[in-house]
Amino acid sequence: MHTRILLSFFTFLFCLTYSQTYEIQYISSYNGKVQAEQTPTLVWANEKENFILNNKIREQKSDYPFEITKVEKPSNTIISYAFLKPGELISTSDAESVGKQTFELINETKKILGYNCKKAVTKINSNTIEVWYTNDLKIKGGPSALGQNLGLVLEIERNKNSLVTANSIKKVKKTDIENILKGTINTTDLLGYRDQLWKSRFTTLKVFENETINFSDESKSTETIKKFGNGTIILKKIKFPNIAPGETIFVELKQQSNGDAYDRTGTVFFIPQDKSQSFFDGLEKGAKTLPVYDNGNGKQYYGVVSTENYDPSIEMMRFFTAFGIQKFNHIQLKGKDWQTTSPYRQDITELKPSLSEKELWIGAFIGNYDKGGHKVSLEITIHKSDQTVNNNNKVIPLFNTLNIMEMAGQDYSTMFSNDKGLFVEFTLKKDLNNAQLRYITTGHGGWENGDEFIPKANSIFLDGKVAFSFIPWRTDCGSYRLYNPASGNFPDGLSSSDLSRSNWCPGTVTNPNFIPLGNLKAGKHTIQVKIPQGASEGTSFSSWNVSGVLLGSE
Repeated sequence: MHTRILLSFFTFLFCLTYSQTYEIQYISSYNGKVQAEQTPTLVWANEKENFILNNKIREQKSDYPFEITKVEKPSNTIISYAFLKPGELISTSDAESVGKQTFELINETKKILGYNCKKAVTKINSNTIEVWYTNDLKIKGGPSALGQNLGLVLEIERNKNSLVTANSIKKVKKTDIENILKGTINTTDLLGYRDQLWKSRFTTLKVFENETINFSDESKSTETIKKFGNGTIILKKIKFPNIAPGETIFVELKQQSNGDAYDRTGTVFFIPQDKSQSFFDGLEKGAKTLPVYDNGNGKQYYGVVSTENYDPSIEMMRFFTAFGIQKFNHIQLKGKDWQTTSPYRQDITELKPSLSEKELWIGAFIGNYDKGGHKVSLEITIHKSDQTVNNNNKVIPLFNTLNIMEMAGQDYSTMFSNDKGLFVEFTLKKDLNNAQLRYITTGHGGWENGDEFIPKANSIFLDGKVAFSFIPWRTDCGSYRLYNPASGNFPDGLSSSDLSRSNWCPGTVTNPNFIPLGNLKAGKHTIQVKIPQGASEGTSFSSWNVSGVLLGSE
């Protein structure tokens, strides 16, 4: 009888000890300055398990997505829970990573919150991490997975400047975890978990998925995708959500050859529909139904400049296909391991005022005459951010000479053979502050005397005065050799894709130039672009694809 009572008493004491839970809160600082308005990290730790979260999650006031980490003891199995959106919860487990951590134990001690702490040091991805931990409380845990096997981690310092340190420890009888971790939990592998969590952090607008851009009479429109120019132009209508101030926008296109071996001009664009006539009208009814630009050089250029009743397409991203990527990877050269996809990705946040809450035709064009052509996938992503670079609230399309309707009769942009070049008149209804011209330019003419291979100055005139002049020229094309399996090789040891060009390289994006124009008053203005375009030789000729959008704030 006495033995049974004693056994029950010791069992009771053991359960009390075993179930004792501590609540530890941690704050972050950088270079000695505590981060303002931060949400402290919260840890519930006992001998059985740890939970890592923060106060907003405990109060169920956190924005989605968010994570809770559970560390099971003594196995040190990490179970990660990701709350992607209301009612959607996933988890994954990792029983190995804690055991793989290595530390150098340092003979240094200090006190944190009155507890005796020891120091351990490790390196992660070239970062030096110092961990201070205590064994006074007979439990192991911390504000992250790092150091879970050392003791109770009270401080972590990275590279002597970023610090997470405990600012309170208290005993608690009960946690609120059962009120947070509830409902259906879908388990997945670690990579799947990371991918779903990453993608939940931003909005993705799928435009095209493995779509063909080619030249063929067999290319036909579907219910969702319009095709023009014998399949060289594809479009899809996309509804944009409200894009808040500070949010950033990226466009991303992935491309492979599906038969065409050459480097081709490509563009991703959208069609403004704020005026009575749009570029879409030209696609449906023919390029010659659009307003004509005539500078006196004997040619007519349709749909390239804005008028009172018409806006040209707005270029999101200019890209150039590589020589035969993927389709021609069977071409073998010693030491060359060819890439399989050309990725093109660009920040287009400055175009936000023309996209937010709009339903627009989004298009892609690759100039080619190949039946196989190219395969492309395109998406637009919107990311929460605190960026302050792009504060413009106006986007005004001015010109786009890239002949997207090339295969439907739109002429090459050879207007720079005349000294007048490209001349655009526009009217501002209100003053435009901090005006910039978003200017994309590339020179073409692929023979030794063509403008593709001859540096030429681009001069921008605002209201008759030079605003900016520069020579657009790329010297880094050789960096992208592994994207160009079908590039021709020359006796001098160079490949065609190595050669410097007028602001483009096969397999790359051409970045916009942002040309400051100051504060513009309401009323009439002019923009003129002059380029000393080279003369034609036989059937060879030069041309310049330039697009310009006026940015600013009213």
